[in-house]
Amino acid sequence: MRRKSISYAKWGYIFTAPFFIAFFVFNLVPLVSTMYNSFFENYLVRGTTQIGPNWVGFANYQELFTKDLGKFFGNTLILQMLGFIPQIFFSLLFASWFTDLRLKLKTGAYKIIFYLPNVIMAAAMGMLFFTLFSQSGPINSVYQSITGAESPYMFFDHIWSQRGIISLINFLMWYGNTTIMLMAAINGIDPSLYESAQIDGANPTQTFWKITIPLIRPILVYVLITSLIGGLQMFDVPQIITNGGESVNRTSMTIVMYLNKHLYSKNYGMAGALSVILFIVAGVLSMLIFMLNRESDGKKKKKKGGKR
Repeated sequence: MRRKSISYAKWGYIFTAPFFIAFFVFNLVPLVSTMYNSFFENYLVRGTTQIGPNWVGFANYQELFTKDLGKFFGNTLILQMLGFIPQIFFSLLFASWFTDLRLKLKTGAYKIIFYLPNVIMAAAMGMLFFTLFSQSGPINSVYQSITGAESPYMFFDHIWSQRGIISLINFLMWYGNTTIMLMAAINGIDPSLYESAQIDGANPTQTFWKITIPLIRPILVYVLITSLIGGLQMFDVPQIITNGGESVNRTSMTIVMYLNKHLYSKNYGMAGALSVILFIVAGVLSMLIFMLNRESDGKKKKKKGGKR
């Protein structure tokens, strides 16, 4: 009697099918549709008269590049860097402290405290800080009582104070999540590596740069890419703080806020073109991070091979 071989491969396809179906319906189809609509002229005049859809080719892209697209990308980059640099610095600092076996810190309560701001909606955080730094808010009350100033400081009428508040909110919302991920990465490192380094006379700074950072690099790359994409998608906090991006000569309007302007005015062709540009920029920057990470890994492998 011949026995039929049992194939379990079909179960793998069955269990992964929901993801691919959802990805196709909710991601791939809208992406292709957006790219297709970006080549059309399609908008409303005075909210009543429909113009298009008319095929215009790359005219929407040309119009975007002749306007203030570079300015809004620059605003987005500045806000992202102002929030991300302290975020990665303090996340690495706290992660190294709380995973240091010599300090024997209990991390459970700290993880909850760090992660709590991430649970709060960004819109709620924006409204909270808008109230705190408003003309009659508590920050201005403290400022006037300390300095003796007769008039409050208008935080939202100055470029860098406005950008600083937006970056502070983004930092408070995301540094806890990054800290927890880096702590998990550091806890996955074999403790014997640190013990060997201590026996060889390495100090904490040397072990951090020579052992910790190289071994948590995959998580760092993940944090860089997610922070990059999240920074490009920054919308709700600056939307609230800057009154829709119009205050201080649009110096804090992000690229997604600019995209929202086109969607709000029903200019779907321009919105589609801007979405495609944003998609390409995010993809190129993500690939650049991957390539730089691979190059550094390749150089280290060559050095090890040369030493042998």
